[in-house]
Amino acid sequence: MNLSNKSFPVSWDQFHRDSRALAWRLTSLGPFDAIVAIARGGLVPAAIVARELNIRVVECVAAKSYDHQNQGKIDILKSLSKDILAMDKASKKVLIVDDLVDTGATARAVREMLPNAHFATVYAKPLGNDVVDTFITEVSQDTWIYFPWDLDVTYAEPISGGTD
Repeated sequence: MNLSNKSFPVSWDQFHRDSRALAWRLTSLGPFDAIVAIARGGLVPAAIVARELNIRVVECVAAKSYDHQNQGKIDILKSLSKDILAMDKASKKVLIVDDLVDTGATARAVREMLPNAHFATVYAKPLGNDVVDTFITEVSQDTWIYFPWDLDVTYAEPISGGTD
């Protein structure tokens, strides 16, 4: 169960800016031969980074560790292709991208598959940031990030509680 009282809602505009900032930070580390997105959250930033860094080989690994707000065990739902695994073993530059590293459990599972890859996330929490090589924004462990694909535009009560 998510015991967090803190929330960090991220708009599409902000997520796009942060994903481009990640690409800028990665520019000097490339060129990369391939990019691996961790599905589903890593698909959007990986697409942005792939465009910005002109990476044409795009792969994904599907891992599940969350339901709506709870973290559980890691299930690999889609493995990596033999081509990507061979690239990593041959010391080609593979870039792993995800939206967030939280506890680091998913990141560690993917890192085991691609031990030579550079791992980048848009957001990082303290328990997982040691697993990634590059990230843009750190948030506290007790903050729940609401990504744009999780949100809908609705009326918000004024902070003071009044409507007049």
